[in-house]
Amino acid sequence: MPNIKQLEDLTTQVRRDILRMVHKVNSGHPGGSLGCAEFFVALYNEIMDRNDSFDMNGIGEDLFFLSNGHISPVFYSVLARSGYFPVEELNTFRLIDSRLQGHPTTHEGLPGVRIASGSLGQGMSVAIGAAQAKKLNGDGHIIYSLHGDGELQEGQNWEAIMYASAKKVDNLISTIDLNGQQIDGSTDDVLPMGSIKGKFEAFGWTVLEIEEGNNLEAILNGMAEAKSNTGQGKPVCVLLKTVMGNGVDFMMHTHAWHGKAPNDEQLAIGLEQNTETLGDY
Repeated sequence: MPNIKQLEDLTTQVRRDILRMVHKVNSGHPGGSLGCAEFFVALYNEIMDRNDSFDMNGIGEDLFFLSNGHISPVFYSVLARSGYFPVEELNTFRLIDSRLQGHPTTHEGLPGVRIASGSLGQGMSVAIGAAQAKKLNGDGHIIYSLHGDGELQEGQNWEAIMYASAKKVDNLISTIDLNGQQIDGSTDDVLPMGSIKGKFEAFGWTVLEIEEGNNLEAILNGMAEAKSNTGQGKPVCVLLKTVMGNGVDFMMHTHAWHGKAPNDEQLAIGLEQNTETLGDY
């Protein structure tokens, strides 16, 4: 059984990492990163079957692809605290010649990162290709991917979503961060998408919902159900209902912190709301 208290402590530390990284360089995307902290902690510590050593081929393990690459702070924090690279390297976030750029890249060889992701809408296609490669190689492991809800406004997603069901890519679990916010406002104000669940179902996917997307137990239970639905001829979509800026009260429920760094006072408040647990870098 997972130790929920340990996962909660790690989530708190990840939130601290996010705030400190973005504050240091006065640049980055804290809102969506904070909203997905619980998901990343659960994914890398309980959900995925992953190897201790990293290689780009990823044979014999589950793989994860981040499509909405602007939430790199949470990705980097969890990768570091999962042993992929030294935690101290988080100090280099968004600096010149750093491996930890604002959007994940591959040319510097950062362990844990298999694709460059920043141009929204492309991650679904990559994840589907990786899932088909698993099948061709006789590798029974699962591909996981994460996408923003606003990102689904990009048309390439729907070509890929249609393809995945047509080709029965049933070793894929694509999670949608359903926080209702994007850089210019709420998704309903920018470009209403109607029922995302209905759309995925109409495109032939199995769709599950996690109503409490910032609750670790709900995530673990929901993703276990998603895994149980793989191998049945359909790709699986998980609608993860999160709160943007979760864990820092003045950042929650608003698009204002999508791509805005906290100042010194705001950083202090955010850190006070997330007491150090495992040690800052």
